[in-house]
Amino acid sequence: MGADTTVSATAAPAEDGAVPTNTVAPTTPTPPRRSFRSFIWDTDTHLKTPEERRLLRKLDFAILSVGCLGFFMKYLDQGNLANAYVSGMQEDLKMYGNQYTYAGSVYTVAYAVMQIPSTLIIQRVPPRLWLTFMEVGWGVWTFAQAGMHTTGELYAFRFLVGLFESSFFPAMLYLLGTWYTKTETAKRVALFHMTAPLGTAFGGYMQAAVYNNLNGVHGLAGWRWLYIVCGCMTVPVGIATYFLLPDTPFRTKAWYLTEAERALALERVNREGKAAPSSINLAMFKRVLSSWKWYLFVLGYVLYGESCGGNGYFGIWLKAEGYSVDDRNLIPTGTSLISGACVVLWGFLSDYTGSRFTFVLVPLILTLIPNGILAFWSSNKHLLEFAFLTVNIQLMTAVFYTWANEVCADDNEQRAVVISSMNGFQYAVAAWLPILIFPQTTAPTFRRGFPTTFGLVIAAIFAVLAIQFMVVRDRRRAAARRASTDSEAGGLSREQVIVSVKDEKSVE
Repeated sequence: MGADTTVSATAAPAEDGAVPTNTVAPTTPTPPRRSFRSFIWDTDTHLKTPEERRLLRKLDFAILSVGCLGFFMKYLDQGNLANAYVSGMQEDLKMYGNQYTYAGSVYTVAYAVMQIPSTLIIQRVPPRLWLTFMEVGWGVWTFAQAGMHTTGELYAFRFLVGLFESSFFPAMLYLLGTWYTKTETAKRVALFHMTAPLGTAFGGYMQAAVYNNLNGVHGLAGWRWLYIVCGCMTVPVGIATYFLLPDTPFRTKAWYLTEAERALALERVNREGKAAPSSINLAMFKRVLSSWKWYLFVLGYVLYGESCGGNGYFGIWLKAEGYSVDDRNLIPTGTSLISGACVVLWGFLSDYTGSRFTFVLVPLILTLIPNGILAFWSSNKHLLEFAFLTVNIQLMTAVFYTWANEVCADDNEQRAVVISSMNGFQYAVAAWLPILIFPQTTAPTFRRGFPTTFGLVIAAIFAVLAIQFMVVRDRRRAAARRASTDSEAGGLSREQVIVSVKDEKSVE
């Protein structure tokens, strides 16, 4: 595609049958020259036609704009509980004991409940309609938190925010995995996911600015103004989703795509071997649950996700150390910015090398250092600060989800259920695990919490190794079946079958 080829020419034979002397030797087609963009973006950019590159530019603008802005707002709204808590909400709502932990768990329960239903709903309801409704809904309930006066109201509003936020992440992961190819997906999921730590970081900066400039304005505390400002930002992004999100290649009617571009998008999906949506019934669930993919990807992701649980307690430690309100909001943003950079780094390296397994495993190994420091609680204050800042360098969520997207590509419903189950079960465990291991009464050292997250990192490493073992096993079995079929159809010898299987193994 897009390659320059040189056509070899041979002079016509002489009438007397003599061998012509002006025969032009055939030449090898000249491979297309790699562009600079092929090194910093998609490695196969130089192989794409101008039409395909134009299609990708439109998809990137639409999907990544909606995805990144929406996910930024999701984490801004999710993280503002911590910012509000250390900025006066604790005292105003008389939140003592473990109420803060309970508020987080109520949100998490609601968020977990809708994960799998959300990805199944968008198989029937256009994603742009469903996500617009859900995002505007969570914006409204974010507004509502500005008026709460009791912890009971806090629990109710956090539950509703979690319920309406629940669809966005799994639906966007499903759509990203549907539209993009293997050389394109991980970096785009990484850019999408990078907005999560950026949203958390921005929440700290915004709360500091709100506290300094709006605290007491119209009789409202600064933490209440935070919820008002967040709501004002969220609702317009939800409305934009309706106009920009292109649904799926199988049924898109996006106004900015031509008929030719829609056909090209569908051809790309077919070329990647991605299955079209089919019926949702009991047989579908039996098919999904009879595969190792659901069990191991969910287990591996839950272990990995819970191992990231130590990042939410930096501000509480800073408060215990006597830092100011501004410092409690601003210093933890360093953790978010570092983890955001790592999300992009792991995603780009994964797409560039073509390896998902490597860039799921390596970040987990690296994070043993900061998690170990917190687990054994160093007496060195600067070392603890370093550990809090780098505790989430293992944030390779984009690569993990891309891996699952690709392994399940040949079964659309399995892909949807596996992806949503990974996130849903991780949040389901996160609904109760922090209550056990991070009770507020053990702050700021959390002697049960940090040793547990350290152990979870180690368990996640073993789960990832198990996933890779099964992926390699399936590839070898598939290669053997193909070689056997070719042997029966084309009369290949046993030795040729063995060579075919070895060739398949070498690609792994």
